Amino acid sequence: MYVATVNQTRLDQYLAAEAKILSGQSFRLGDRQLQRADLSEVRNEIARLQMAVNREVAAAAGRGGRFSQADFGGGGRGR
Repeated sequence: MYVATVNQTRLDQYLAAEAKILSGQSFRLGDRQLQRADLSEVRNEIARLQMAVNREVAAAAGRGGRFSQADFGGGGRGR
């Protein structure tokens, strides 16, 4: 079972930020102005986080990963 990680939480936040940016990059309310983050930077971080989450999901399912496990216990075949 996959449990949400910091990377998944951040990915969710970046996806929400992307949606807000797409609805309007900046707006003014009286004498105040809100300028949202740069869309290309947000999308780059989304791509990076999605890869990290994919690796975590694969590792949680016992697939992929950077490391292999070897068993040198000697209790194997033909002995």
